[in-house]
Amino acid sequence: MSHPRRWWILGVLCLSLLTLVVDNTVLNLAIPSLMRDLGATPSDVQWIIDAYILVFAGLLLTAGSLSDRYGRRRFLVIGLAFFGGASVAAMLATEPWQLIGARALMGVGGSFVMPSTLSILITVFDESERRKAFAAWSSVAMVGVIAGPTLGGFLLQHYYWGSVFLLNVPIAVLAIIAALVLMPETKGSPRGVDPVGVVLSIIGMSALVWAVISAPTGEWNPVVVVTAVVALLGFVLWERRTEHPMLPLGLFKDRSFSGASFSIVLLSFGSGALMLALTQYLQFVLGYQPLKAGLGLLPYVLAAMVFNGVGAGLGKKVSNRTLIVAGLLVLAVGFGVLATLTEGYGTLIASLLIMGVGGGLAGPAAYATLMGAVPPDHAGVGSALNDTVQQVGMALSVAVLGSVLAGVYTAAMPESAPEAARRSVSVAVNSGDPTLARAGRDAFVSAMSVGSLVGLGFSLAAAVVALLVLRQAVPAETPAPQPVA
Repeated sequence: MSHPRRWWILGVLCLSLLTLVVDNTVLNLAIPSLMRDLGATPSDVQWIIDAYILVFAGLLLTAGSLSDRYGRRRFLVIGLAFFGGASVAAMLATEPWQLIGARALMGVGGSFVMPSTLSILITVFDESERRKAFAAWSSVAMVGVIAGPTLGGFLLQHYYWGSVFLLNVPIAVLAIIAALVLMPETKGSPRGVDPVGVVLSIIGMSALVWAVISAPTGEWNPVVVVTAVVALLGFVLWERRTEHPMLPLGLFKDRSFSGASFSIVLLSFGSGALMLALTQYLQFVLGYQPLKAGLGLLPYVLAAMVFNGVGAGLGKKVSNRTLIVAGLLVLAVGFGVLATLTEGYGTLIASLLIMGVGGGLAGPAAYATLMGAVPPDHAGVGSALNDTVQQVGMALSVAVLGSVLAGVYTAAMPESAPEAARRSVSVAVNSGDPTLARAGRDAFVSAMSVGSLVGLGFSLAAAVVALLVLRQAVPAETPAPQPVA
């Protein structure tokens, strides 16, 4: 049975999600300011982004498992408080390494918040309304995509770059108050703690993401790779034999769970770094101010929000697998249009609209499929596992595709150009040399086209995975447990 305050609770969960989404979208927009005001190099910028992902992915499984045992609302509130406090530290940073450290601390808070949002959602909504709740949850994420750059763009134009992190603080405070007032505490069935699993998962996931981030730059350490393999293998073996595993490995035997998970991770790999490149395209190539660059993503947001609702309605008549495959194919078309991008906004707006339609169709169906396969007692760790594979995909995307984009850009620049300009479009565009600036813009557009083709390929691969692995029928969902307080 659904909770009587379920829609109010959904509002709190969406507000919590908004905190994380706004931060990440604002950060992408602030990259030119970070390079200029902090003296951040492209490598620094990558670590400012990846420090969050590294810690976030490393702690997700542990945070999700502990929230199932000790209370999902409790971990949501703790995570929001930690995230807000770390945002203040980021705002006060004066060196790139300080901002990297603050972003790592924000990853700790984010790892507590993210699993709780979906796990609480599926415990307060029954099967008849859950798809609508997923659609609303996804739409708020889209609102964050545009709200973050819009508010952040205003701050970047009128204040210093650190002010963008100030956005997180009032949102986090409001979400904490609302959670304590409106939200019941929910837990899974009492079960033993798995300290060995906790340690192995943190070491294994952190080492894996670290290895992925470092590999394209040639700075990777074989010891880190071996550590990741040994720790993750040890984690799997331990979870199979321990009496109280933190992660029920049987989830992967469910085709609904594994199919949705792998489709999402392929999609996040294909699109993650490209969305980062879009904000730089709008500012460096088209010359938009930060506020206008944020509004430039509005077509994607509006299309995604509209088709989130359309997808939720179609879900009553069409199977999840059909919606997911159709959405991914539409996304592939969007990437194909983006691959033809030249210097202008017309092609970009068309591709953003198409990708918004695809994401809106696939999103609610993918989350409904994945979370519907998770037993309510393991809702926290199930949500965390989904978030983990997405974050691994994002880390792979930023590391691998970021390296590809950088390589194509450098190769497309004239050999006579200064080395700094051949490594960074920011340097080329702001050099004061019109010829060099033009070469930088043209090279960046070429890199975007290659990145778009990669996104197209991974969208098609994700569609194939969904088609072959997911069942045609909509999976039955287990009744939600009653709140414990």
